[in-house]
Amino acid sequence: MSTSSSPPTVVVVGSTMIDLTAYASRIPRSGETLVGERFQMGFGGKGANQAVMARLLDANVVMVNCLGDDAYGDMTLDNFATFGIDTTHVHRVPGASGVAPIWVEPDGSNRIIIIPGANHELTAAQAARSVRQTPEAAVVAGQLEIPQEVTAAAFAAARDAGAITILNPAPAAPLSNDILKLSDWLIPNEVEFEMLAGVPPDSDDALTGFASETATRLVVTLGDEGAALVSPELDRVTRIRSPRVDPVDTTGAGDAFVGAFMVGLASGLDERDAVRLGNACAADSVTRPGTQSSFPPPERNAQFLAEIQGSPSNA
Repeated sequence: MSTSSSPPTVVVVGSTMIDLTAYASRIPRSGETLVGERFQMGFGGKGANQAVMARLLDANVVMVNCLGDDAYGDMTLDNFATFGIDTTHVHRVPGASGVAPIWVEPDGSNRIIIIPGANHELTAAQAARSVRQTPEAAVVAGQLEIPQEVTAAAFAAARDAGAITILNPAPAAPLSNDILKLSDWLIPNEVEFEMLAGVPPDSDDALTGFASETATRLVVTLGDEGAALVSPELDRVTRIRSPRVDPVDTTGAGDAFVGAFMVGLASGLDERDAVRLGNACAADSVTRPGTQSSFPPPERNAQFLAEIQGSPSNA
C-alpha cells in the first residue's frame, strides 16, 4: 500500500500489554462491587498496537520491546508472528510481562491502568542497536510506556540514519529535553495535550504556541472531531475532520491513528493526507470492541488509502 514501489519499513520502540477488558453499565464507585456484562482478553500496549496497525497497512514492521518469561510473553510473540511483525529485537527477561486492566462503559469511553512489568527492562543500548540494525527504516516511533531515555536513544540512532521520529506522549508525563529535541513529531490526544501544555487544544494559539515551544511538528487527536495539525510549512492550524461513526469502544483508537499516520508519512503521503488516513483508521476501529482486534483489516485499509490518493487534501 505504499505510494512507492515497495512497502515502507517502520520501527516501533515501545510497549506490549495483555489487555484485560471488562464491559459494564457504569464504573463502580469506591468500595463497590459491580456485576459486569462481559470480559475480553486481548493484545495491547501502545507500541504493539501501533505496530499492528502499521502492519495492517502493509508496512514492514520491526518491533523493539522486552517481554517477561511468562505465558503472556509467549502469547505476545505468537500474536506478532500472526501479523508477520519482525520480532528479532524483542528481548526476554525473567518476570512478568505488561498487563492493562481496562473498564469500558456503554458509550465506548474507557479507563485504563497499565502495569509495565518487563517493558521497563528494555535498555537504551538495545533500543539504539535495534534502530542501527534497521537502516532501511523510514520512521521510528515511540511512546511513554517505556522509559524516556530508552526512546531517546532509539531516536538518536534514527536521526543519524535520516529516519523520521514520531513520539506519542502517552500516557502523558513531563518530557525530557533529550526526547523533545530528538522528536520530529508529537502526537498527543486532547487530554494529553492539556496535561503537557497546561491549556486545552481549543484555540489555534494554544496549538501553535506549544508547537513553537517544543520545536516539533504537532498533531493533536480530538476524538470524534478528528485531529488538528501544526507544522512549519503551514501558517495556520489545519483541523481535519474524522468520518462520523457510532462508537462501540474507543480503546486503541489513538494507537490506530498513530500507526496509520506513521505509515502514511513513510509511504510518501503529505502530512494532511497522513492525518486523513489516521482519522479513517481510528474512526473505523471504534465501531468494534477490543483493541488490536478492532483495527480495520487490510482490505478496508486499502480502500481508505485509495480514497485518499484519489481525492484532493482538504480539511
